[in-house]
Amino acid sequence: MELALQRCVRDGSKSSGRTPRIHRLKLRSRVLVGSSLMALVIVLAGCSSPGPPEETAALLTDLGAESGFEFTHINGMTGEYFFPEMMGSGIAVFDADNDGDLDIYVVQGGPLSSDDGEIGSGGFPGDRLFRNDLVSLGGGAGTLGFHDITAASGIHGTGYGMGVAAGDYDDDGWTDLYVTNLGSNQLLRNQGLAEDGTVSFRDVTIEAGVDDSRWSTSAAFLDFDGDGFLDLYVVNYVDFRVAANKLCRAANGKRDYCGPQSYTPEGDSLFRNLGDGTFSDASGSAGVAGRTGAGMGVVAADFDGDGRTDIYVANDQTRNFLWINRGDGTFEDTGFLAGCATNMDGRAEASMGVDAGDIDNDGDEDLFMTHLRHETNTMFLNDGSALFEDVTFRTRVGAPSLGLTGFGTALFDYDNDGWLDLAAVGGAVFDIEERAAAGDPFPLDQPNILLRNSGVVAGMVKFDDVSSRGGPGFTIPEVSRGLATGDLDNDGDLDLAVSNNNGPARVLLNRVGQDRPWLGLSLLDRVGGRPVLGARAELRRRGSATLWRHSRSDGSYCSAKDPRVVFGLGGGSDVELLVVRWPDGSTESWPPPPLGEYTTVIKGSGEALPGDDSR
Repeated sequence: MELALQRCVRDGSKSSGRTPRIHRLKLRSRVLVGSSLMALVIVLAGCSSPGPPEETAALLTDLGAESGFEFTHINGMTGEYFFPEMMGSGIAVFDADNDGDLDIYVVQGGPLSSDDGEIGSGGFPGDRLFRNDLVSLGGGAGTLGFHDITAASGIHGTGYGMGVAAGDYDDDGWTDLYVTNLGSNQLLRNQGLAEDGTVSFRDVTIEAGVDDSRWSTSAAFLDFDGDGFLDLYVVNYVDFRVAANKLCRAANGKRDYCGPQSYTPEGDSLFRNLGDGTFSDASGSAGVAGRTGAGMGVVAADFDGDGRTDIYVANDQTRNFLWINRGDGTFEDTGFLAGCATNMDGRAEASMGVDAGDIDNDGDEDLFMTHLRHETNTMFLNDGSALFEDVTFRTRVGAPSLGLTGFGTALFDYDNDGWLDLAAVGGAVFDIEERAAAGDPFPLDQPNILLRNSGVVAGMVKFDDVSSRGGPGFTIPEVSRGLATGDLDNDGDLDLAVSNNNGPARVLLNRVGQDRPWLGLSLLDRVGGRPVLGARAELRRRGSATLWRHSRSDGSYCSAKDPRVVFGLGGGSDVELLVVRWPDGSTESWPPPPLGEYTTVIKGSGEALPGDDSR
């Protein structure tokens, strides 16, 4: 069997200002036989994370305009308090041109007209695509920097933008984009590189059959039927039309933005990929069309451990959905009985962004979601069978968010100690009264949150608020909305891309994770193929807890992240075995991948482990 490797050799640290050099090679691995294939490492539930690095420098720093990444969102506010103005927009981190580094797509808003309900034209900038020139196509060292290639790529945003999803829907090895709007959405097919080396996209929305003309927010690519082709779940918000904008007022009687309860909630859409470049609308047959909710965020994962991809939807002031995949093309919403449709008090909260991950390192997918000011963000721990417990206060994640409104969120191991930390970005949706009284024309900005996972202490995972050490991206108030993670400089830790409403987007570079042991994985369906979204990677280690991570591009709010998997190993770098469970139910193992590198793992190249389930 073969293990295709993409080796990242560090030429220096971030602090030196130099960047990694990427090499690509293919090595023949040894074949593992005998009992070592089934070796298990017992999860040490009482283990905690090593303490945070002793340093005073910011954990993440703003890359700044000198990198070439310059984008300012325009929400089009006119004083009419159109509901969508303060809701957008999202951001995507993905490799558009297959050169081994991550590019950035940012969704734009624009002026809204009460006369015709359309976006204004006349030179409006629209969505933007920035190419990352960290590494040349030849694999040589480069400078971390971005160039706006929107015009050359053929991308033209046609709506008032909200969100973006990323995935290779036609399985040609090039990542495509699905852009959600107030009005008709867009499927942008990545056509690869033109003769001049420029990546190009083509709008195939109508011919592919995936238009949704309602107010869509988040979307997710997933393979719900296990056929090897990515399907598409689209989250819809409320029935809003600019021409029918409603008048809402704050408690002091002044005009303010409306909330979702002023409008009728919408149902979501599920499109099944037919494998020929087109989709069929499976919303009705799958059972998702019958439920309505003011949808904001979505994440796909196998929550009950049966090998099938389920879907969790965060709804704004309506009950959240947990769509359990029955395996026959249908889903059942079990959120209420599973304990994750509302908070522990049985109250539906203003859920915005959501992410899933193994927060307590016990092998199953837990949930975290952001909420409105005066509520708290919420954490649900999974017992492995898709039954959840609200542990918001026991884990210490509630208090830091009490006075803040959250949108985008990410479970990511910023310090590579083996425990998933938390970032939550946001800003108010209703005027902050004292700021409005002082004459602030946009009184919504608030600081963001960074929480460090300290591991399991006295039987429960605990988080510490390290926002004050997070750098300007967490201490300077803004009106943040989208949040996406990805290793932008390929040094082995996850960086952040943040979109701000009516303000500049940010790239926050991780300054600490690269100093601990790590390994990265690209889980592909074939050589030169697509990332297998929903694949579950497991690292079995000698003397340390087993770690589980999933390849996915969804989660957060209206945003898409890098599907590569990064394992922070902390002090437990003695890896014994890599096991991957694919969405079609097959399971394979490989010898330990090398540390400090990104390894490309090809489906079908490992040692088959029929019926293996180590959880």
